[in-house]
Amino acid sequence: MTKHVKTNAVRLLEAAGVPHETLTYETGDGGIDAVAVAGKLGRPPGDLFKTLVARAGRNVYVFCVPGDRELDLKKAARAAGEKKIELVAVKELPALTGYVRGACSPLGMKKSYPLFIDAAAESREEIVISGGALGLQISLAPADLFRVAGAAAADLTAAD
Repeated sequence: MTKHVKTNAVRLLEAAGVPHETLTYETGDGGIDAVAVAGKLGRPPGDLFKTLVARAGRNVYVFCVPGDRELDLKKAARAAGEKKIELVAVKELPALTGYVRGACSPLGMKKSYPLFIDAAAESREEIVISGGALGLQISLAPADLFRVAGAAAADLTAAD
């Protein structure tokens, strides 16, 4: 496994004294979506929580949902107290967050945005989130992520 430079997300967890584990995977094949990354790490896709950035007018919000589920935009808008919300274009991610597609961590963004994590995280012992660089993931207890990020739990995914 490749050694990665510490990202803002990792530094933030270390500064807060949060127990976590960094996990690395190869990115050469282009598979950077949550399901592909889960396969590379030998984990079920539901263990990985993908980070999605959305906008309602001028307001930006961040949502984390299980990798094998889709964000329900109506539920996301309701959680954020907005009438309508839409995902930002991939090309906007670096300017808004400091991260690129496939490496967008809910921690250590350029600016602090309201963060909502799917309530499914609360029933897990650990979840895996992006570490802020392609090929890097972070495994940690959901309660620690909620605390460090100041996140709120919400029902965010579409019904099966």
